[in-house]
Amino acid sequence: MNDDLTRRVGKLLSESNMTIGVCESCTGGMLGAMITSIPGSSKYFMGGVIAYSDLVKSKVVGVRAGTLKHFGAVSSKAAKEMALTVKKKIQTDIGVSITGIAGPGGGTTEKPVGLVYIALAIKNKVVVKRFTFKGGRQRIRRTACKHAMDLLRKVLNGI
Repeated sequence: MNDDLTRRVGKLLSESNMTIGVCESCTGGMLGAMITSIPGSSKYFMGGVIAYSDLVKSKVVGVRAGTLKHFGAVSSKAAKEMALTVKKKIQTDIGVSITGIAGPGGGTTEKPVGLVYIALAIKNKVVVKRFTFKGGRQRIRRTACKHAMDLLRKVLNGI
């Protein structure tokens, strides 16, 4: 994975004394693993939830049932709620979420394989980005994590 990007984000988090929590679906813990691959990450990484099923998204994380029913688990609304609720439940400064369809199955015309939403909740704002990544399952998952780290870097540089 992009070790240099992960180190830069870790340095920004350390320097700003901010903490982070993650809520991952299609990446299955890969983002948390990426963050914790850096020595000293325990200073800023508080933990995460792998919310792979809708049941975990609603019962554990707290995504509203109406959101899942009307917009689906792979939506900007779900990503936003995932980021906000993980931030609140883990009591961090930043909440990051990733939800998407890594494939090879599960895609539809409206929501194709490779569709990923990444959300970042920080202070009183939430940034949600929509991506459609190409490639196989592992490439989609890795690319989603890289884009989540890059979004985090951009937001932290803007503080």
